[in-house]
Amino acid sequence: MGLLILFIFILVIFCSIRQVNEYERGILFSFGRFSRILEPGWHIILPIVHSYKKIDIRTKTVDVPEQEAITKDNVSIKINAVLYYKIFDASKAVLAVENFNYAVSQLAQTTMRNIAGSVSLDELLTERDKLSTKICDIVDEATDPWGIKVENVELKDVSLPGEMKRVIAKIAEAEREKQAVITKAEGEVEASQNLAKAAAIMSSSPGALHLRTLATLNDLSSDQSNTIIFAVPIETLRAMEGKVTDEQVNLAASVIDKLK
Repeated sequence: MGLLILFIFILVIFCSIRQVNEYERGILFSFGRFSRILEPGWHIILPIVHSYKKIDIRTKTVDVPEQEAITKDNVSIKINAVLYYKIFDASKAVLAVENFNYAVSQLAQTTMRNIAGSVSLDELLTERDKLSTKICDIVDEATDPWGIKVENVELKDVSLPGEMKRVIAKIAEAEREKQAVITKAEGEVEASQNLAKAAAIMSSSPGALHLRTLATLNDLSSDQSNTIIFAVPIETLRAMEGKVTDEQVNLAASVIDKLK
């Protein structure tokens, strides 16, 4: 009889052993009341007397479903996000909220809609990081009594109506055309300034323009065109004019010498 009782006792103890892994924490209840947090390792959970619940304390990912919202400037959008959180107090996650994963997801959805409605469409599209941080701070503050730490929130996608997409595309095209006109005008101004500098340098150096003309003729010599129209600079004509005048002077001097 004693051996039977001992065997039953050992069997009960053996069946009562429960293992808590390193990434888990156990919430132990004694007669329905919270007793303590079970650390990783083996623990004896006596039937009827004890009950326990395992909580995974690793970082969890919540895919926040796509939500419809209206921005501050009355644009209808659809937005979704992904949220990362971690349990830092397993007892609060069990005692303070019924289903912490569902609660975090619902809280993230409502917060995301509220934030999207408080900003304009431009702010929503250009300042995603700032809005993600704001959502993260709000959700983290609300989940702190649940023993949950929200580590990060990332806005995944912002869907716009088809008409709004076309309007944004037209605005972007107009901005590109505007930038192209500005760039072209700036280039023309810079080119005109460089031309003015080159003209000033050539005008200050006698013969510089004539050398430039000869260089241009050299470049044209490799062209296969049959007809070339070339404008002769006035400086070249003046140089030729000066040469003819000198010859006339010499001829006149020689005639005068013969007459003598």
